Amino acid sequence: MSDTSMANDGADAAAHRPASLTLVPVADEKLTTKDFKSDQEVRWCPGCGDYAILAAFQSFLPELGIPRENLVIISGIGCSSRLPYYVDSYGMHSIHGRAPAIATGLAATRPDLSVWVITGDGDALSIGGNHLIHALRRNVNIKILLFNNRIYGLTKGQYSPTSEQGKVTKSTPFGSLDTPFNPLSLAIGAEAGFVARTIDSDRRHLTSVLQAAADHRGAAFVEIYQNCPIFNDDAFAPLTAPATRDERLIRLEDGQPVRFGANQEQGLRPGRYGSLEAVAVAGADERSLLVHDTGLADPGYAFALSRLGDADFSHTPIGVFRKVARPSYDELMAAQLEDARARQGEGDLAALLAGPDTWQVG
Repeated sequence: MSDTSMANDGADAAAHRPASLTLVPVADEKLTTKDFKSDQEVRWCPGCGDYAILAAFQSFLPELGIPRENLVIISGIGCSSRLPYYVDSYGMHSIHGRAPAIATGLAATRPDLSVWVITGDGDALSIGGNHLIHALRRNVNIKILLFNNRIYGLTKGQYSPTSEQGKVTKSTPFGSLDTPFNPLSLAIGAEAGFVARTIDSDRRHLTSVLQAAADHRGAAFVEIYQNCPIFNDDAFAPLTAPATRDERLIRLEDGQPVRFGANQEQGLRPGRYGSLEAVAVAGADERSLLVHDTGLADPGYAFALSRLGDADFSHTPIGVFRKVARPSYDELMAAQLEDARARQGEGDLAALLAGPDTWQVG
């Protein structure tokens, strides 16, 4: 194809491209929050925490410094999974629970892309459970944001895999019998290299966690506590109400002593059998108190942190729990293919498909 015909084709494509998909190279101008807002009407229930997450996400994206055509957002099914419609980039609203699988194929074959998965507690932890844990253990270079509202919102209020035991809903009128998943414990158990938690209403903290996830090479898992005002309002009230949040929230900072309480009077120290316990700093041996370390190769400490305040939010850490570097799946795959080429030369696809056990009939 000639350069002229290629240019004409490009002009034709641009003429027929929807305005919301017009791509602006970063080299020409610095992108702003407005550049990442699509022309689609944002439609969630009034007061939904998804609005706050979307606003923080759109404001954060210019900081990545990448063209919009190199950003891909893939979602599954659920209220949270509407988000790709509202971000002016490439994206896909996929099928229930399968977003990590689709994102795996994309990230493995296009390492130049920044691939984000938007999912919810029902989408990711129920039908999508296997896809989630295998994407994490393989260390696929994708960033997974799990909006956790502890309920099925899109299908109108059934209990979800993170709903507390005894939760009364339309599908559990006498209370849920299920033991809920702890998303962070699950991710750490799957050997995720980056694991974090944040809250929809704390924009500064949410943005800092998104930036840390983006900076990590490999799979990054972020749980976002997200309020559903219609079907599970104030599920995280103990962590957001001014009267109680200081006593319950533990804000983790790498390399800093773990302190919390209205006057930072409490800390953490190792308990029996690998657990962690909260103690008054004034009466404790300073050497026994923990300093937060995200880079520990052994996941035991991060796992113990994830178990704190699990049921009643009594002591609930937020921030980056674990950030450990290891080769990502696309890097390992590229190295394996390069090694195969060096040893065997370029492959013959037709010969591979035919194989040694085929024959012609007639």
